[in-house]
Amino acid sequence: MRPHFRFEDLEIWQIAKGLAAKFHKLADTLDKRRLYRYAEQLRAAGLSLTNNIAEGSGSTHAQEFKQFLNIARRSLFEDASMLMVFESLGLFDSSEIDGLLSDCDMLSRKMTNFSKTLRS
Repeated sequence: MRPHFRFEDLEIWQIAKGLAAKFHKLADTLDKRRLYRYAEQLRAAGLSLTNNIAEGSGSTHAQEFKQFLNIARRSLFEDASMLMVFESLGLFDSSEIDGLLSDCDMLSRKMTNFSKTLRS
């Protein structure tokens, strides 16, 4: 039987996992256009998002978990910024980007609210 980790139950991690998968699919499109560095950066920030939530959940101190959530949130903002730049470069249409940006905004708010519930 596969072990179960605390972060798997966190709504913010589940949403982040879904976003990371979407970023990965966009990165595949960038790879096809030979924009390998853009693709690599998008994937890395997406994985940083999920990994920092997971890593922070393993902490025994709320303040340390909050620090990891802050890092994850910054990675989310990095992804949002890249999406906006990719759109301005004409690499993706607004229709492809707008929904992802809305998802990023929603997750950012949920992460902030979750962080406030952690006891210091």
